[in-house]
Amino acid sequence: MIIIMRISKASQRAAAKEATHARIVAVAARAIRRSGYDGVGVADIMKEAGLTHGAFYAHFASREAMLVEAARQACAESASVATGVAASAPPEQVVAAMLGAYLSKTHADQAETGCPLAALGSETARQAPEVRRVTTRHIKEMVDLLARQSPDWGQPQAHAQALVAISTMVGALLLSRAVDDPALADGLRSAALKHLTPTHD
Repeated sequence: MIIIMRISKASQRAAAKEATHARIVAVAARAIRRSGYDGVGVADIMKEAGLTHGAFYAHFASREAMLVEAARQACAESASVATGVAASAPPEQVVAAMLGAYLSKTHADQAETGCPLAALGSETARQAPEVRRVTTRHIKEMVDLLARQSPDWGQPQAHAQALVAISTMVGALLLSRAVDDPALADGLRSAALKHLTPTHD
């Protein structure tokens, strides 16, 4: 009985630590998209997560290790949204639905929960190799997801078209967030959407 109780308590502690770790990563994933990699400090992350600064090293070996996990979480969240949009749209409307959701004003206004490529793309080249590797994998996954919707899937042109689409989507979203003219911001996203979906009304 004592052994069972000890195992149970150990399991509860492990589960609690895992939940706390996940909370820190979730906070950091939002923070890097909101403030950039260089704008994220350990103390601020821990405070936002409701934890002490000293507890950080029970979960991560370094700030860089946390940033890698935060980048991975941000990419996973973005991929999940894209996959959900694709799954919920009729087959003939999947591409238009994905592009429309990505280039929407709602997405543009929600940087801290949106695509990490647009939020962090210009900074990623200066990050640790592990962060760049996470980003590279995410880009490949998004290109593949988009290419699979093409009737030419399996052919080189489907991959090339997906590369152009991803580049256009991310660039348009990034620029629309950068400008201080709402009409220009809307115009950038709208022009990109019309370019990528010529039949879009």
